[in-house]
Order: sequence, then structure tokens, then C-alpha cells
Amino acid sequence: MTWFASPADASNRLHEVGYLADPATSTTSYLAGALEKPLLVEGPAGVGKTELAKAVARATGADLVRLQCYEGLDEARALYEWNYKKQLLRIQASHDSDETWDETHDDIFTEEFLLTRPLLTAIRRETPTVLLIDEVDKTDIEVEGLLLEVLSDFQVTIPELGTITSTRRPFVVLTSNASRELSEAVKRRCLYLHLDYPDAEREREIVASQVPGLDDKVTRQLVDTISRLRELELKKAPSIAESVDWARTLIALEIGDLDDKAIADTLGVILKHRSDHDRAVKELKLSR
Repeated sequence: MTWFASPADASNRLHEVGYLADPATSTTSYLAGALEKPLLVEGPAGVGKTELAKAVARATGADLVRLQCYEGLDEARALYEWNYKKQLLRIQASHDSDETWDETHDDIFTEEFLLTRPLLTAIRRETPTVLLIDEVDKTDIEVEGLLLEVLSDFQVTIPELGTITSTRRPFVVLTSNASRELSEAVKRRCLYLHLDYPDAEREREIVASQVPGLDDKVTRQLVDTISRLRELELKKAPSIAESVDWARTLIALEIGDLDDKAIADTLGVILKHRSDHDRAVKELKLSR
């Protein structure tokens, strides 16, 4: 499958599904498909890393398989595990038959008892698939070892069944908030893209495309306020998605001018920590 015909094609098709990609994003997305290499997307939370993978799936009509990473993630949750309860029932049933233990053993380690997890699911898919390995930096470093075979050869080895190799390589996107440095072995297998918060002009374009009913003046006021908030030392700066949510909020409340009162009344849409509220009110000199 040709994911995108060119960087321009990637840009146009991503735009059609609501993702405004800059030239670097369009080019790297094209190359990830053309070279069949995983794409590592790094940057602060809320800049559109996860949304890029979803947009590629929408733009190409592919299925999305997501592995949400977290501390403590292990092989059983990422690759596969055996259905031990079902295996136990099968063993108990064999006691009432003439089967030998070797026959029972061979029977319980078959596809019938295999529980596939996201990595193995994506490799076995015969239809176009986008594999999203989300927030890979949240895992323990040992988990990266599980990814190396997948990212190198798109295959998984199951001791009882052998090596399962992908017949149709998925489009792989790994996202990282850079909370820790990933290993060079993982990085070497990937293309790299760094996403940051967009400049004011691009963010206005994003908000306008997602919320076309918002007045241009209010859109500019919103983006200007978001930019000021991101310059503050907040626990969590407003994401692009929260900018869009704020725009929808202003339409729902029929706010035609984003003045100090309107900002103060709707801060809960974009700031989710009390300390961030207090700092915003102080720095923006808002009246509660």
C-alpha cells in the first residue's frame, strides 16, 4: 500500500480530515509510509502528536491500533499472553480422556488459547493499519527491548508457535513527551519529528478550520490569550485541543468579545489546575 503519493499529497489529505500539517510534518509522514519506517514524534503534551496518528488513519482509511504506554507495562499487555483460565479448563477436561500430557500440552499452546495485544494485533492485520505506540517515554526502559524486534523486522517470536511476520507492514507512530531519553537503539530504527506549539497564525488556522463559526476577531483574541498563557510557568500549558474546546465554548455561550470577564468565566476549559488559574488571573490581571 502507498500511504501517501508525495509530501504534498500527505499535506492535502491530512488537511481534508482536519489536521493542518506543516511542511516538516507532511514530508516526514510521507517518508514514514514510503520507507516503511516507524515515525517517532516528540514534543510537549497537547501539540498534536497522538492526533497525527489518528489523522493518518482517517486520511488513508486504515484501522487504528493503539498501545497506550504506562509505567509497569509488560510483554503480556503489549504483545500477547496465554489464556490461562481456558488452558486450565482444557487440562482438567483431559483428565477424563485418554490423552497423554504431551498431547494436552501441544493442544493448549495453539491459536485458540492465544490472547493478542496491540503489537501482535497490528503485525497480524492483513488490512491497512496504523499502529500508535502512545507516550512510549512513560514505560520502563526494559519495554523498549520488546519494541526492537517489532520496529526492526515487524515480527514477533512466540516460543510455542514460532515467529509471526507481518504480511502488510503497519504505519507506526511512536509519541513521546520527552519525560526521559529513549534508547539510541529505538531512535535508530525510526524517523524523527519534533512538534511544538504552533505560531499564532497557524493556530488561528487550526481553530478556524475546527470551529468555522467563531468570529475572526474572537479567534484572534483567543489565540493571543492562549499564547500569553503558554508564556507563563504553568503546571500544564493549554494544548491545541483545549484551544479548540475553548472556541466551541465561546460559541455555545454566544460570546462575541473575549474580554477579561469572559476569560475569567471560562478558564476552566483550558486550565485544569488551581495554581494555574490563580497565576493566570494574576498575570492577566483578570477580575474574578
